[in-house]
Amino acid sequence: MAAKEDFYSKILPRRLRQNRPGSIKCGSSLDVLLSMGFPRPRALKALASTGGRSVQAACDWLFSHVEDPFLDDPLPREFVLYLRPSGPLQNQLAHFWQQSRVTCGKNKAHNIFPHITLCQFFMCSDHNVEGLCEALQAAVQRWRGRFPSPLPLELYTSSNFIGLFVEEQVADVLKQFAADFAAEATRKAEVHVEPQKKKLHVTLAYNFPSSRLPSLEKLAKGIEVQLGCDWLAVLFSRDIRFANHETLRVMYPYTPQNEDELELAPGDHVFVSPVDQGSTIEGWLFGSSLASGRAGLLPENYVSVADECDTWVLHGSHSFFSCVPADRTSRNRGIFDSRRPETSGPGDTPTLSLICHPMQVLRLSASHSRQPARTLFICRHGERMDVVFGKHWPSLCSDSQGRYVRSNLNMPPSLPLWGDRTDYDMDSPITVFGTTQARLVGASPGTDSNSNTVAGSKTCALPGEALLESNTVIDAVYCSPSLRCIQTAQNILTGMQQDTKIKMRVEPGLFEWTKWVSGSSLPGWIPLSDLAAAQFSVDVSYRPLVPAGRLAVSEPYESYMSRSFQVTKDILSGCGSGGSNVLIVAHASSLEACTRQLQGRSPLSPRDFVQAVRKVPYLGFCCCQEQRDTGVWQLVDPPILPLTHGPNHSFAWRETLLQD
Repeated sequence: MAAKEDFYSKILPRRLRQNRPGSIKCGSSLDVLLSMGFPRPRALKALASTGGRSVQAACDWLFSHVEDPFLDDPLPREFVLYLRPSGPLQNQLAHFWQQSRVTCGKNKAHNIFPHITLCQFFMCSDHNVEGLCEALQAAVQRWRGRFPSPLPLELYTSSNFIGLFVEEQVADVLKQFAADFAAEATRKAEVHVEPQKKKLHVTLAYNFPSSRLPSLEKLAKGIEVQLGCDWLAVLFSRDIRFANHETLRVMYPYTPQNEDELELAPGDHVFVSPVDQGSTIEGWLFGSSLASGRAGLLPENYVSVADECDTWVLHGSHSFFSCVPADRTSRNRGIFDSRRPETSGPGDTPTLSLICHPMQVLRLSASHSRQPARTLFICRHGERMDVVFGKHWPSLCSDSQGRYVRSNLNMPPSLPLWGDRTDYDMDSPITVFGTTQARLVGASPGTDSNSNTVAGSKTCALPGEALLESNTVIDAVYCSPSLRCIQTAQNILTGMQQDTKIKMRVEPGLFEWTKWVSGSSLPGWIPLSDLAAAQFSVDVSYRPLVPAGRLAVSEPYESYMSRSFQVTKDILSGCGSGGSNVLIVAHASSLEACTRQLQGRSPLSPRDFVQAVRKVPYLGFCCCQEQRDTGVWQLVDPPILPLTHGPNHSFAWRETLLQD
């Protein structure tokens, strides 16, 4: 903390700084940082780590890395020079990247954007980075008008590799440009650059299962390599400490509970190495934060796998055909995110905004779009009573005569068949949590935020109202036999104003993994006739695809995944192929189990499956669409926004306000 205060004490007030239009060059940025009292090595490291974008970005980086143990170590960064496509060809490659990832899963090529490697990774000290950037600019200027266009590319496939190779004579010309850059970099930055000696190519896919080859090859053949392209010479760097680490993206905030734990902020990245995981316990990782440089333990289910290039820093992007400044070129062509403000407000994380972001997903024009034939929506149930009030919650709701009594505002006003039910402890209903959120942010224009729902939470009507507002059409609703899922589906239909028009089909085959059921038997679910008598809109004539009697306790993981996949296929088949939109309301595990194999992807390992399921919140919502011309299913953005809320613990006013 003292070190951070010492930093701030050396900063001149902003009113004394001279305002200059436009961005500040790296050299003048260094002068400003030095005049503010920062040591020269730290100032240079900050500029190198942020791509020399601005004084403000460098300052923010320094403040966030006050506790970085390597802040004063003279470690060079690793740099690499690529040719990166832009224009129509880039759009084709972006589409291939998206489709191959969705249909065949991630392979090693997805770690980096489409590119041609012109040189191997090389090291450059922080004080020579400015000279290196000047070397690239000078080399590109000399080659304007000489760069071959178009680049002839030829598709090549093998059992575990697919790529577009540059015709040999043209490749020799590109290698000469790389050699010129290497010589210029030696003169201006005192670095040794090794030009690429292998055949020049754009890697499309590699290190993938052999079973995926036909699908990947079909997608690759759809790339129109003759399309126009403005190839950009791009210079990137990465932190040499984490070159062989796995890159993870932080999904959820985490406040350390112990001194050896790492604080997490959504959007940050964490680097982990298998070597460092030997002493960690299950469910925890040891990693280093990109945003702060600090290292520590972190919960594994708070992060997800990211691409390697997500954390790289862009230092230069130059066109061989245009004299427009590099940053303007990249902005106009949509290749890089150039929205890097000179100043940031309190609480912003400008350091993260300086990182090279993943390639934008191609949005095809109407004439080339693949219209979905069918859409499958899957939603997790709402908040559970037993999770909020404990597994013995029924005892809190009974009076002396055994009647249901509401003892908390988050408990429903009434419950169906309370006097006749004996299995609420295994088949928990949902709470009423979310009414306030509905009034503030959830209600759609023209809907009544105060309307009553059927034995459950107004929260569950939020997705329904959002679906109504987005003009989403639902043709059929299927749900797990768990009461919490039935209540959630009912409230979604109420929010959509479809509760009198669509009847839910209760499907036992959609029940969660039975290994997670406590006890030696499955819950005693409420019969359809009793649900209908309690005013639930259920289809009493529906015959389940998997009768409840066929479910077994503690089923193997493979059986659960197979059951979920088969039931999903049967549901979609039963609804026909005429454009039906199906909503499944089930469990957190259903979002993974019902969609992964539908996309042609292999199931996760049981351990990874559990970690993925833990990240699905109440009312987690996903959307899977079938492409009409290919029949391929793929996950897409849902038509509604996610629902986020925080905890609200029980308030014991006597203990809090009457204590002496």
